[in-house]
Order: sequence, then structure tokens, then C-alpha cells
Amino acid sequence: MFPILFRLGPFTIYSYGFFVILGVATGIVLVIVRAKAEGISLSFERLVDLFFYCILSAMIGARGLYVLNHLEHFLKHPLAIFNLSEGGLVFYGGLLLAAGVSFIYMRRHQLPIWKIADLVAPSLALGIAFGKIGCFLAGCCYGKETSLPWAVTFRNPNSLARLNTPLHPVQLYESIINLAIFFFLILIVKEKRMPFEGGRFWLFIFLYSGTRFFTEMVRGDPRGVFLYTPLSVSQGIGLFLVILSLFMLIYLKKGKGGREGRWLS
Repeated sequence: MFPILFRLGPFTIYSYGFFVILGVATGIVLVIVRAKAEGISLSFERLVDLFFYCILSAMIGARGLYVLNHLEHFLKHPLAIFNLSEGGLVFYGGLLLAAGVSFIYMRRHQLPIWKIADLVAPSLALGIAFGKIGCFLAGCCYGKETSLPWAVTFRNPNSLARLNTPLHPVQLYESIINLAIFFFLILIVKEKRMPFEGGRFWLFIFLYSGTRFFTEMVRGDPRGVFLYTPLSVSQGIGLFLVILSLFMLIYLKKGKGGREGRWLS
């Protein structure tokens, strides 16, 4: 498609990086707006620090898991690890590391962990929706060959996808799915149908992981193998997160969100 959006003198603006940054920026603005709307008071200093550590750890985790999935290539080309212009971020790696770092930061500064997690959940879905558009334009995360009428064929030589072959537009599948998840979570916020803290966050994890398990089936790029199973790495992690999210939804519902302090103690 269009791996390069445009060139500005000596600078090249890549589709993938542009939409990832757009997704992150939009998500941050949404968190700030919703925090004010819901009356959640966070100091500007704490918010900036949390965003910084969260974004930094997410980038490291997402890139790290991608490198592990393609370790043979990066052992031969170690400097390519730092080249993000051609894609190469795995959401689960970023999610897991960012969640761990954010948890430690929020607990250290006594911030309301589940309230903030609920604020972030819709932004995560929206950010992924933007990021997958960047994937589509760059050709990364491409799908398997298909004869379906909506198949897409990449012909740009700079594209990362298989060229001149009709493929599943799996990036658009995931973008649309995550946009739907975003609106669903926002609807829950407005209608207050999730009466316990942490519910929206774990519902996002459940919905994303469950749908990602199936979209992985039509991915055509190298996926890696989860341990000794026929599952891809993302499917294996996703299956674990589906089970974990169901457990957490049941646990938090029984506690009505009021046991956060005890659970974290």
C-alpha cells in the first residue's frame, strides 16, 4: 500500500510510525478528558511520569517480544533491533511489561490502580485501531493468501507484505474489531453497567485476547511457536489472558471493587 506517507526534505515519514504515534497521542488525550469527566484527581506530575514509564516500557516490551520471535534474524543483524521504521512491535509484549511497570509505579505512589486501569482500557483499544491502520499501510502483520472478494494485493516494493498475492486484510480486521471494542467500553462507561472497579480493564483484556486468538489464524507473517503447542506465541499468551481476565472479572465482581487494598497488600 503506502509504507511511506510522504517525504519532507531529508526526512521520511513512515506510515507505521505515524499511526502508532497518532494512536498513543489520541489515547493519552482521551485518558485526560475522561479522568476530568469522571472526577478522578491526578496530579499533572504523576500523570506525566506514569505516561512516560508506561510508553517507554510498552515500546521496550513490544519490540523485545518481536525480537525474541525472530531471534535468528536479529542475531545476524543486531543493529536492526533499533530500526522501528519497518514495523516490528508485538502488542502483548508491550502490554505485559507496561502493566507490570505501571502497577509498581501506581502502588509506590498510592494511586487508584483499578480506576486508572479502567480509564486506560478504551484508549488501548483505540490506540490499537490506529496502529493497525499503520500496519496495513506498511504491509506488516499481513494475512494469509485468500480468494475472498475483499482480499488485498500489495504491489509497492517497499511494502513488508507478500507482493502480488491476494491476502486477508487482517490488519483491517483487527482495526475494526478494536474500534468496536472501544465504542463498547465507552458505552459501558456512559451507562455505568460495570459497577466494580477494574471491570472495564479486564473486559478489554478478555475481548481483545479472545478476538486476537481467532485473527491469528489468518495471519501470514511468521508467528513463532508457543512452547511445544501448535499455537502461535500471541495465541498462547492470548489464551492465558482470556482465562486470567475471566478469573479477575469474577473475583472483582464478588468484591465489588472494594477489596483492592486487601488484594494488593
